[in-house]
Amino acid sequence: MVIKQKRYEALVYAFHGDLFRYAFWLCHDRQVSEDLVQETFLRAWKALDSLKDEKAAKAWLITILRRENARRFERKQFDLVDLDSVPVPDKHSPGPEQDMETEWLRRHIAELAEEYREPLLLQVLGGFSGEEIAEILDLNKNTVMTRLFRARNKLKEAMDQDKSSRGQSNG
Repeated sequence: MVIKQKRYEALVYAFHGDLFRYAFWLCHDRQVSEDLVQETFLRAWKALDSLKDEKAAKAWLITILRRENARRFERKQFDLVDLDSVPVPDKHSPGPEQDMETEWLRRHIAELAEEYREPLLLQVLGGFSGEEIAEILDLNKNTVMTRLFRARNKLKEAMDQDKSSRGQSNG
């Protein structure tokens, strides 16, 4: 029991920050994010014996967190809100120009099809490798790498289109 507890404490210490950041990105609510992380670690404690490879711990915990987040929506009926009409302030931006860039990036990432958006976010926010993302999403690594490539290309195309519509040139 002592070994299991020390192993568990090491997981919590090593990954609680990453899990919280990912949870916050998913739900944009600090309290819900904290609850998701707490539920994730509760389930991790119960299933800790099933974690055979410590190197896979982060991906394992992210998978648990994604499932916990999905459980929030299983029985709930939500009022739909047009996201384009709801401003999302970023209180940590250094200035208005950065706010505009961040909002542009968020908007365009949100417009990506989920098959492109999710691997991109796991890589950028979670710091996962292509292999880890493939494991988390239960996909082939080549599929993940193709989706990451396409997601970046779609963002680049959107950026180029915005620049050309404003009459700017690269240079």
